[in-house]
Amino acid sequence: MTTRRTLLAGLAALALPRPVWAEAGRPAYLAAAQLPDGSHALFGLSAQGETVFSLPLPARGHAAAAHPTRAEAVAFARRPGTFALVIGCASGDVLARLTPPAGRQFNGHGAFSADGTRLYTSEVVAESSEGRIGLWDTTDYARTGEWASGGIGPHDLKRLADGRLAVANGGIATDPTDRTKLNLGSMRPNLTILTAEGRVDDQMELSAEMWPNSIRHLALAPDGTIAFAMQWEGDPAEAVPLLGLWQPGQSPRLCPPLEREALAMRGYAASIAFSGDGRQVGLTSPKGGRVQVFGADGTAAFSLARADVSGIAPGSQGFIVTDGTGVVAELGDNRLRPLSSGPRAWDNHLIALV
Repeated sequence: MTTRRTLLAGLAALALPRPVWAEAGRPAYLAAAQLPDGSHALFGLSAQGETVFSLPLPARGHAAAAHPTRAEAVAFARRPGTFALVIGCASGDVLARLTPPAGRQFNGHGAFSADGTRLYTSEVVAESSEGRIGLWDTTDYARTGEWASGGIGPHDLKRLADGRLAVANGGIATDPTDRTKLNLGSMRPNLTILTAEGRVDDQMELSAEMWPNSIRHLALAPDGTIAFAMQWEGDPAEAVPLLGLWQPGQSPRLCPPLEREALAMRGYAASIAFSGDGRQVGLTSPKGGRVQVFGADGTAAFSLARADVSGIAPGSQGFIVTDGTGVVAELGDNRLRPLSSGPRAWDNHLIALV
């Protein structure tokens, strides 16, 4: 309920100038990392992979979301999480600490509305793993409500160009305390499109033999294609595609890798991105120590070995990738070219500011 006090606080917040990204050094990327002493931090990186800022986190981070205009980033805890920090990237101040309502847990990802007035957070009902999308007013980051995500165990979510949300419902129910997977024999992942009012507008399920392939992470192409990265929960000796492409309203296409690379990812795709020129899509696997690259149509192109490779994001033409040894590298022309390195272990995601 809006009270006079909260209304006045909101109006006061609106009246104050908010730092823009130029005042935070114009970072091109955000990424979480673990430092040598075991602590954790959120980094802003330049397009050349150099550190623009480093801000402490209370525990291991996962992904982050950047406000479209203000120099504010929300750093999400590794799932299942109970914190998300809103950080003023120009000042280093913690502007707000988001806590999910009782019985809810954050699930590692979030996204802002196009105008930056609302934050969407990926969440689960702790006891059942039913998916929720949390709604937050970014004037003061007050919780305003929630939507059903359309499935079990939502993870990544992306705002589409028309304002709708794409939600990767991974399909896995987990124990709320230790993340034990509870329903591997009956899981049914899906990719759901929610309207700007929170209604299910479209939904895609894989065929029954692919239900153990948990849909985890998403990337968006300029033509509206949604690329999705999966993690295989079935027989580890079975080679299955970990990349899919979907145009809402059509059937999905699963994209097998090169035959010699069928098992190289060890059933685990951590991050996904389209290249800067939109002509390719890449997947990383820290478990497999591989980056696999496909054409934008899903045709396998090439694969590179890189120990503990983690994040991937669009570069100027190709990709920028990070790994657990602290390296930031450019990926293009079938090779990796290191840009920078430092004493840190990058976590799973590299988030491009757009």
